[in-house]
Amino acid sequence: MGLFDFLTQRNRNTASVAKNRLQILIQQERRMRNAPDYLPVLQRELLEVIRKYINVEAEAVKVDLHRDGDAELLDISVTLPDKPAAANG
Repeated sequence: MGLFDFLTQRNRNTASVAKNRLQILIQQERRMRNAPDYLPVLQRELLEVIRKYINVEAEAVKVDLHRDGDAELLDISVTLPDKPAAANG
């Protein structure tokens, strides 16, 4: 092992991580292309309703549509804060 081999090893790991992240982003983009137009509106409206009761970030609400054979499943995920803060309204 040469003196500077540790630098090239880290670069290979960084490139691998970047490649994996890019693949995930591409998969999400492809999935969103086939998603119904109402999903972003639904996500925004759900966020507004949840914020009436709990102060959460916009990224805390995720809405996804999954296909399982002939059925379509609506997956709604809300990440709640550790310590609930007072609502905005």
